[in-house]
Amino acid sequence: MNIFVVVLQSVLALIGIGILGFWILKRGIIPEHVIVFLSRLAIDIALPCVVFAGIMLNFEPKKMPDWWQLPLWWAAFECVAFTLVLVAKLISQKETRGEFALSLFFQNGFFFPLIVISGLFGPSSPYVVQLFIFIIFFPVLFFATVHLFFKKSEGTTRKVNMTRVVNPVLVATGLAVSMRLMGLEAYIPRFVTTMLTMLGGMTLPLLMIILGGSLYIEFQKKGRIYSGEILKFILVKNFLFPLAFIGLLILVHPSYNIALILFLESAVPPITGAPVHTEREGGNAAIVNQFILASFVVSIVSIPLMFTLFSKAFPLP
Repeated sequence: MNIFVVVLQSVLALIGIGILGFWILKRGIIPEHVIVFLSRLAIDIALPCVVFAGIMLNFEPKKMPDWWQLPLWWAAFECVAFTLVLVAKLISQKETRGEFALSLFFQNGFFFPLIVISGLFGPSSPYVVQLFIFIIFFPVLFFATVHLFFKKSEGTTRKVNMTRVVNPVLVATGLAVSMRLMGLEAYIPRFVTTMLTMLGGMTLPLLMIILGGSLYIEFQKKGRIYSGEILKFILVKNFLFPLAFIGLLILVHPSYNIALILFLESAVPPITGAPVHTEREGGNAAIVNQFILASFVVSIVSIPLMFTLFSKAFPLP
């Protein structure tokens, strides 16, 4: 099947679940306050389960000797992304420059790459495990630095929440990798990994329902539409970022697995938790929600299109 169509179907699956979440909240099937509970359930329980089970079942260090390089590639990716953000934010209006930069820098680095990789190579692909290891420190970076994108208000103090920095996903990834390296996976009963896999299976649909529901809540109080800023953001986030990384990947030409993950990280929409943290820091959460919604909608076309360009330089193995 054509690569564009396969990737398109994967993206549409995620977007479709998000639309379902929007509809569920609109119809009042679940109350708005339940979204907070569902978010904790997905992020603190389901997501660590799918990461732990995936690594325990599919990570084979002997077949993947360069696995330890993945976090280093992630660090390189973030350095390049931050440089691009510093340049790109200059085109945004001064009043919301922090929101613009935040939404550009922190990508939805788990769910969109996961669904695309699973669609192309299957849910048990070694690329899935490599994705888990690649982004092991991403939540740490997000929770430790998100406040730096906004000016500190007079008389307020900022305190990094260490329970979010040392988060369940980080612990689950580190524990699972360590156990596989020590050969302890044989001591984990099969029913445990089966149970964790089943729990983890609700991660993607649950989080996309939460995203759709959250967008509905914000849609009710959307206020001003920042059409000019949205157009700038889409141009940079959905098109210029992946194009820049495709160019860099052609120059560096890493192995396919590294190139695939780096490209996907550059092409996906912003992280869904950005509006909540923007509001906590006194920023403009409305424009961040508009950035996310617009980027998600445009990604239906932009991700398959960019992936098609990527595959010209890096054909499927």
